[in-house]
This record gives sequence, C-alpha cells and structure tokens, in this order.
Amino acid sequence: MENIIEQTSEMNHSSRKKMRKRFFRNKMTIVGLIIVTVVVLLALLAEFIVPYPDANTIAVNFKEMNKAPSALHFFGTDEIGRDVLSRTIYGARYSLMMAAVVLSIAVVIGVPLGLLAGYHGGFVNSVIMRITDIFLAIPSLILALTVAAILEPSLMNSMIAISFGWWPWFTRLTQAETLKIKNEQFIISSEGIGASATRIMFKEILPNCLPTIIVKISTDIGFVILTGASLGFLGLGAQPPTPEWGTMISEARVYLPSIWWSSVFPGLAILVTILGFSFLGDGIRDAFDVRSQ
Repeated sequence: MENIIEQTSEMNHSSRKKMRKRFFRNKMTIVGLIIVTVVVLLALLAEFIVPYPDANTIAVNFKEMNKAPSALHFFGTDEIGRDVLSRTIYGARYSLMMAAVVLSIAVVIGVPLGLLAGYHGGFVNSVIMRITDIFLAIPSLILALTVAAILEPSLMNSMIAISFGWWPWFTRLTQAETLKIKNEQFIISSEGIGASATRIMFKEILPNCLPTIIVKISTDIGFVILTGASLGFLGLGAQPPTPEWGTMISEARVYLPSIWWSSVFPGLAILVTILGFSFLGDGIRDAFDVRSQ
C-alpha cells in the first residue's frame, strides 16, 4: 500500500513538473503572466497608488482641463481636468470585475447544463442543445447589445447582457467533453455500483472536464473585456463618471484628434490587457496539453 502511495505521489509530481515546463517554455506566456499580474495588482491597489484619487468621481478642475501628458499628469487630463492615468488605473478594476462576473455566471449556468445534456442524452440532450443552438446562432456582441438596450444602461446590466451570450459556449464545450468521458471504464464502474447520476456528473465527469473549462475561461477573459468596452463605448454599459475604459473612450472621442490622450491611453490599456490574457491563456492551454488530449 505504501509503495502504491509513493508511486502515485511521484506520478503527480512528475505531472506537475511537466505542466510547469510546458507553461514556461513559451516566452510570450511569461509576457502574458507579467501583464496580467500587473493589471490585477493595479486593480486591487488602485486607491493606494493612483496619483489623483478624486479622478474616480465627477470632480471638476477647470485649471487642469485638457492638459497634455506631462510630469504632473503622465497621461494628461480629460475635458473636466481629471487625471487620465488615475482613471485608467481605476478602469482596470471595472474591466476585471466585469470579466469575473460574466464568466462566473456563464460557468454556473453553462457547465451544469452541459453535464446534464451530455450524460443523460436523448430528450434532455435535444432540448438543452437546441436552446443552446438558438443562442449560439446570434453573435455574442449583437445579443449583448440587444439585451443591454432593453435594460437600463449600467455596469451591472451590461454584465447581465454579456452573460446572455456567453453561457452557451460553456454548455456546448462541457456537453462535448461529457460525451467523450461518460463511456470510460471508471464511469461504467461507478454506475455498476449504484452511484447516483448527480455524483457521477459532479464527482467523476466534472473533474475531468475542468482542464478544458479552465482553458476556455482563461482565453475568454480578454474577449469579455472587449465586449464590455464595446457596450460602454456605445453608451449601453457603465455610465459616467465610472472610469470604465470603453466609457472613457466614448466620452473622449468627440475631442479627437486634438485631445488624443484621453482616448488613446484607455484604448492601449484595453489592447495590452487583452494581449496579456491571450498570451496567458495559450500558456495554460499548453500546460494542460489540451490540444493533444
């Protein structure tokens, strides 16, 4: 028995070592990890590191209106004198919060439905997947715009609107993984000893789906942030004075090209953040070796 435990421990250690090696073998993954770490730290510590904390409000400073980037304001100031750097840092918090909420809702709804459809099959699978196909037939951004237009424009409602188009992807993914796993010998053995369907789905099948689900989450974060910024830009997301990146670009676009910094720096923040999560997602996919699976 001790030998079996030792062998299992060695196998787990070897597996973790291989995962770390696959994760760090791509230099762009390291770049992505650094970018994501910096963005997360900025979001968490925004109140303590921003040079002008009142930039998160509607505070007006006419003496500092539309100042170009300088030593006092590295990213310049906006049309009412607020520091753009401070607002951009605050914006990281709202964008990451949006991604976390949207993907949490999508996973909570989509994964159980995918497990039910894949494991039970038949009529249950047909009903769930046909509903899923209806949602998938509509582009996510178009569906989000439609729902956001119906609801009152706000940050929370934009999260709900984006979630409408995101859960079907997790349903489809989980259903496909469940179909592959449910005929494995360990599932048949669990059914043979009388294990309940709920236990089999959530204790046996779900853990084996997690690597693919985690990879999907990591690669979707950037797309959620971009979709949220799109809603904010169109006036259907976070409302002023909330310093959400898309909203900041929308407010500043009327002053282009003369006051370019008010929109360029939030736009660069979106670009860099999306690239960071994209590179990191590729590294996580390589670590779990999903492609070979």
